[in-house]
Amino acid sequence: MYKAYKYRIYPTDDQKASLAKAFGCCRWYWNFALNLCQETYLKTGKGLSRGYILGLLPGLKKEYPWLTDAYSQSLQVVALNLSTAYKNFFEKRAQLPRFKSKHGRQSLSYPANVKFEGDYIKLPGKIGLVYCHRHREFEGTIKTVTVSQNSDGQYYASVLVDDGKETPSQSTEGKAVGIDVGLTHFAITSDG
Repeated sequence: MYKAYKYRIYPTDDQKASLAKAFGCCRWYWNFALNLCQETYLKTGKGLSRGYILGLLPGLKKEYPWLTDAYSQSLQVVALNLSTAYKNFFEKRAQLPRFKSKHGRQSLSYPANVKFEGDYIKLPGKIGLVYCHRHREFEGTIKTVTVSQNSDGQYYASVLVDDGKETPSQSTEGKAVGIDVGLTHFAITSDG
């Protein structure tokens, strides 16, 4: 079963600069791919696959050398997230994907190669060891780590962990009771 843990991290000034570059690269790639998807749809009436979007990366890195400031797998996650966003839109679970702004919340994901070493989290690429305030320990294998910066400038690491346990099944045995919180009475149950 997957569980998520969110920890506050405290990068140094150099690490903040590296994270800002990585955020910018991922944001730029998202906006580039989203624009290309929209233009392709207007011209042909068809969308672009995740494989096609991923195939653009090597050429883009040659054309725009600053894209190498971001960890390569973080850029690959951008293509996965964009295809998932379109899938959710077409299945009416979400709105149409929108362009990302450099103002407000920034994020990037690391799908592998992240480790905890004592009070530090080791991020791949040019970031390295970042001090992490871990208020809760976890058991299991790390699946994905998303590093984000909120609009207040605080940094967080959201860690998705597979603890190896099975998801508990929902029980249909027993009796279910509905509770209504009202104005005249604090709570009324469905069985009176």
